[in-house]
Amino acid sequence: MIYNKEKKVLYSAIQPTNLMTLGNYLGAIKNWVKLQDEYNCFYAIADLHALTVTQEPADFRAKALSLFAQLIACGIDPDKSLLYFQSHVPAHAELQWVLCCNTYLGEAYRMTQFKDKSQKHAENVNVGLLAYPVLMAADILLYQASLVPVGQDQKQHLEISRDIAIRMNNKYGGIFTVPEPYITVGGARIMSLQNPEAKMSKSDTDVNATVELSDDKDTVIRKFKRAVTDCGAEIVAREDKPGITNLLNIYSETTGKTVAEAEKEFEGKGYGDFKLAVGEAVADKLAPVRAEHARLLKEKSVLSDIIRKNGLETRAAADRTLVKVYKKIGLVPKDNK
Repeated sequence: MIYNKEKKVLYSAIQPTNLMTLGNYLGAIKNWVKLQDEYNCFYAIADLHALTVTQEPADFRAKALSLFAQLIACGIDPDKSLLYFQSHVPAHAELQWVLCCNTYLGEAYRMTQFKDKSQKHAENVNVGLLAYPVLMAADILLYQASLVPVGQDQKQHLEISRDIAIRMNNKYGGIFTVPEPYITVGGARIMSLQNPEAKMSKSDTDVNATVELSDDKDTVIRKFKRAVTDCGAEIVAREDKPGITNLLNIYSETTGKTVAEAEKEFEGKGYGDFKLAVGEAVADKLAPVRAEHARLLKEKSVLSDIIRKNGLETRAAADRTLVKVYKKIGLVPKDNK
């Protein structure tokens, strides 16, 4: 990545726990691609975060590598952004320990996600789960990020990152940039095809609820044909028609047409024709992504070179902050000669 001092740093991450969905792509990754030209972007595969839940090693490794390739296929340019594996940068874990020593236990216990995951995984309530938001703070602060795209479920984590940064800046003098939330204008919120009141999720157990970026054309169209719709026959975006509204939003995002234009296009047509058209539009949009993803996974040397190059560059950026932190808090500097 060519670092531009005139541009702000933007940081975001995604866990490699399941295959990426249409919701991830339209709701976040499309914006990641656009942001590459506006900011110095650090995009992480958050594999360390994923370890709070027990993973099957071979499957986990394959998913992480597949996600890395998929993000490039979606348009994340390794020459414009630093796309990397969190576990390849030791400074994440090193800075987390320093931040843990400057985070109050009550702050960690108050995190909504800790409470939710403790209930969902009662058999594995580990220390990592409690320290999860501190690792996220380390992720962000390590690169002096000014901006972090956040959804509703991540606002608390950004808030604690800000609190820790301000606390340490006050205690030791300026160390960290205090991050601000990046609010996406007009970002798509893609809902489940089977429950349009809930977001499309990678962890949904209903295979018909989500469209995965790796789905072939027949699978995509079949899922849209089975999509839940609403009472009545009008194809309009309205609060009392969440199913049709969701499909109109998806159609708009994949074709570039406005929702109003889509409503006019399908005026007087039935739900069956509409769902087929949405399915075909999505399949056409995903076809080049799927093809490039498959190519990258076959060309392992190309992928390995990108991973190695980006890992080296990311470690160098992270170490600059870590050296500064260690000096400020009074640790003896390393002799790297």
